[in-house]
Amino acid sequence: MNASGTFSSVAELGTLIRQARKAQALRLQDAAGLCGVSMRFLSELENGRESCSMGRVLQVCQTLGIDLSATSRGGAEP
Repeated sequence: MNASGTFSSVAELGTLIRQARKAQALRLQDAAGLCGVSMRFLSELENGRESCSMGRVLQVCQTLGIDLSATSRGGAEP
C-alpha cells in the first residue's frame, strides 16, 4: 500500500486488514466472530488469498472500520 492509502493487490488489502485487527487488539478468532466469518476465511484474507468472496471481504472491512473506495484511473466517469 502506498502513502495515499491505495492498494493494488489482495495481499496489500490483507495486510491492511491484519493491521486494523491488531490495532484493535483482536485475536483472529475474536475478529472472525465479530465479522461473521470463519477463522479460516479471515486468515486466508489476511494472507492475500485471491479467491475470497467480495461480499464477505466488504463485511470484514466494515466491521473492522476500514473504508474502501474506488476511483477510475483513466479519468472516465464510471
